[in-house]
This record gives sequence, C-alpha cells and structure tokens, in this order.
Amino acid sequence: MGRQWGHAMRAAEQAGCVVSASRAGQPEEGSWSCSGVILSRSPGLVLCHGGIFTPFLRAGSEALTAASAAFLPGDSCGDDLRLYVQWGPTAASPAGQAERDRLGLSTPQCSGPEPGPTARSRGRPLQPPRPAELLLLLSCPTFRDHFARLFRGEAAEQWRFASGAPDDLSEDDEEDQLRALGWFALLRVRPGSAAAKEDAEERGEALAVAPLGAIPKGAPLLACGSPFGAFCPDIFLNTLSRGVLSNTAGPLLLTDARCLPGTEGGGVFAARPAGALVALVAAPLCWKAREWVGLTLLCAAAPLLRAARAALVRLRPDSAALATQLPLEVGAPRGLSLLDPRLPWAAAAVLVECGTVWGSGVAVAPHLVVTCRHVAPREAARVLVRSTIPKHCCQQHPGQ
Repeated sequence: MGRQWGHAMRAAEQAGCVVSASRAGQPEEGSWSCSGVILSRSPGLVLCHGGIFTPFLRAGSEALTAASAAFLPGDSCGDDLRLYVQWGPTAASPAGQAERDRLGLSTPQCSGPEPGPTARSRGRPLQPPRPAELLLLLSCPTFRDHFARLFRGEAAEQWRFASGAPDDLSEDDEEDQLRALGWFALLRVRPGSAAAKEDAEERGEALAVAPLGAIPKGAPLLACGSPFGAFCPDIFLNTLSRGVLSNTAGPLLLTDARCLPGTEGGGVFAARPAGALVALVAAPLCWKAREWVGLTLLCAAAPLLRAARAALVRLRPDSAALATQLPLEVGAPRGLSLLDPRLPWAAAAVLVECGTVWGSGVAVAPHLVVTCRHVAPREAARVLVRSTIPKHCCQQHPGQ
C-alpha cells in the first residue's frame, strides 16, 4: 500500500474517529456507538451514522420516515443524550512522520473506550473521549429513494443489514435501525480548557471531498472505520480495508472493501483524487436470503455535505457560519460566500442570453458564471442568466 495509498492513509487517520451515545445517569441501558469522520478540527465538526440516535428521538424513529423529512434539529433527541467523540493522534515528530510517509503506513493508537485517563501505545497517546453536542440529523433524499427502490418492498424480508447496535435487538429495534439507515448526524465537539492548544497542533491537512460521480467504477477505495464502535479502540480504532467501487446508483455506492458492524459512519477515501473523502459507510455486511453478500453500502459524501449546509442555514442564523467550515468538493473555489444548494446557481449548468445570442455556462460560485467569449461579447449591454432552459432553445443547435 506504499506510495499509491500514502496520502489516503494519512487523510483517513486524521479524519477517523469513534462516536458513542448514552443516557445520562443510566449506565445500565448501555452505550451505542459507531464510526465517524472529522470534517473540521476548528471548530470540531464530526459526521457520523444516525442509527445510534434512534433510541433517543423524542418522536420515535417514525420521524425519520416522514415524506418531508430531510433533516431534524439537534433538539429532536432527549435532553439526557450524552455524546463523546474519540480519535487518534495526528501530530508526529518530523523524523517519525517522514518514515511513516516513506513506508505508506498509518497505525491507530490506543486508549480506553470510556472517558478517563489516556492510555499509551508505542509511546503515543490517543486523545481522551471529548463531549460533543448534536447539531442536526440529516439524510440524502436521493440515497433513501434508491435504497427504498432496491432493498425494500416485496423482497425486503430477504435482506438483512448488520449494525453496531446491541445483539439482543427486538424486532421493533431492528425496524428502527432500518429506518435510520440513510441518516447521518452532524456533531460539534466541545473543546475543554486544555483542548485549544491540542487542536491547533493536530489540525492536520484540510479534508477534501470527491464530487458525486467523479470516481469511476473499479477505482480503488480505502475504508477507515472502527469495528464494534467504541469497544476496545486500542486495537480496532481506524481499521483500514481496501476495495474498489463496485457499482453506483446515484449517491448509493457499493464497495467490496470489508467492513464490520460498528464501521457505519466511517469514511471511504480515494487514492485519486489523493486522499479525497468519497463516501460514508451506510451499512456493512448485508445478507440476502440468508446468504452473505460481501458488499458494503455507502452514501456519497458530497450530497450529504450539501444537505448539511442547507440545513445549517435554515435552522438558525448562528449556525449558518458553521456551514462555511464544512469541507468543499475537489475543484470547488475556496474563500467564497456561503454555498447554499437552494440557490439557482447551484444547478451548475445555466443558459446565458445576450440579445439574440445564447449559449451554455457553468455557475462556479454565487454571481459568477463561466461561458465562451462569443456567447457574451464585451460590448453587450445586458446579459441574462437562467437556471432553466426555455423550450424554444431546445429546437435550435447553435455552436456553443
């Protein structure tokens, strides 16, 4: 896995984490956990699977299947919800990091599963679990539509999807997990008084996101998750598995990378673009008609992050600034105003009219369109940009 995977492995190690959820003062009810992806260390934004939140929803899991449900605010869960996020160290000495880069190696470190003193492995500590707050639960509607068409309906009873939930789930609990399969959660880690310096030292490289459809079938992928969630992160945290992109149906992706229960919410990265986040694990290890199918369901990261930006803008003004901290897709310009998917420019392909001349353009940012020189002459007094193409334009085929 040397040079081809070196950058992807570093990106996976920096972004990988494990998230655990429990009820305050009720340890007898146990803890739910899954894998996650650190989107930004300052502020500490984390994206993980939504299945661990179903026991805490005030309105029950039925809220996830409402026709209009694209996201739910953080207060959809009870006040007794307690969240912790744990990740491995990313800072390293220059000499040690150079050797790891040369070998293309990335080894998770050790710690205990519960908040407490930091354990050590090979002389370097894991970060202790830090408390976090739930900002919102979100889903990709297109993913849910494809999943319902492919895996529900008359043959639904033949499919089973593994999860990191407790083994003694009732039938109702299994249905809750199935309803949450297309849902993910955006969290914000609460920094402690001593955490600011650590965050500055361990910020690492900016996470890049592969645009939807940019990775072709057969392309190599690297999955990074924590099997069995928060159980024994000393050995399981940020476990790596290689595979390929086996097939796609919109944002619903398949890979043959081996993923175990508890890795849902973990990141899947591409070798090219180097280290770009392609998707999150939606459901590892599925069965059909009692026969194991060695494929893992993924949800593309790009539409999830676009949905997160839109949800943050709609929830409240003070959370809109967090949307600008979410990672951008590879090739997207940085330093621009808030990218709101609800705006017309987000359609990307637009019609540019300049008098009797018209042609296509590409919206690359709010109020910024790229088109050919002859479509919009410099001497033109008025240029009209449309996000939809009138029918009369489809009857002509001028050069563009």
